[in-house]
Amino acid sequence: MQRALTRALRLTRPWRPLQARSCASHGAAGDPEIQVRALAGPHQGADLKEREQMSEAEVGVFVQRLRGLMNEIAAFPAPTIAAMDGFALGGGLELALACDLRVAAASSAVMGLIETTRGLLPGAGGTQRLPRCLGVALAKELIFTGRRLSGAQAQALGLVNHSVAQNEEGNAAYHRARELAQEILPQAPIAVRLGKVAIDRGMEVDIASGMAIEGMCYAQNIPTRDRLEGMAAFREKRPPRFVGE
Repeated sequence: MQRALTRALRLTRPWRPLQARSCASHGAAGDPEIQVRALAGPHQGADLKEREQMSEAEVGVFVQRLRGLMNEIAAFPAPTIAAMDGFALGGGLELALACDLRVAAASSAVMGLIETTRGLLPGAGGTQRLPRCLGVALAKELIFTGRRLSGAQAQALGLVNHSVAQNEEGNAAYHRARELAQEILPQAPIAVRLGKVAIDRGMEVDIASGMAIEGMCYAQNIPTRDRLEGMAAFREKRPPRFVGE
């Protein structure tokens, strides 16, 4: 039986691509037990002091690897939740944008794609994922100005799903992310994963093509034991017992 579990991944320095890649990938995509993954870290963003020491060629390789890491996170088959309790600037916010859901501390979280204030532009997916999240005009405004947002402001714009008051331990967003994961875990895991596929792929095409993608995903779910269990549980007026098959 597929065991429900929440895996917390704390990336203290996600801008080190090889180290972060191994953390994000190890036992992840192929692990049948991981149904939800939460990514959390106190202060996330690229280290410009390190990048300043790189040659132009090294910078290009560095950003390419970082972009690849964000793509791996976005392609992770189970739902991912980013928890932001502190700074998530530049690459830190790009990491959060690669996740399916985002939670932030209302006052202590500070986020933004601030690259233009440093003579750069977002290079790890920010120019593509932010407009898909907020719309083109608002994304352009935030990137052009390099504006920083609090967690409360980010929620008002729709950048994060939830903003929460910070606690004394400084990890309120992380705990809210775990609560959100606990809401997802009881649901049919195959249906949740196929729902993610249908949404993610459908957003990249016209609505007619998106409907076809939804149909293909739905067809894959029809033969599952969980679908039969869900209907039986409804008929028998009891909670369903999904097994991920």
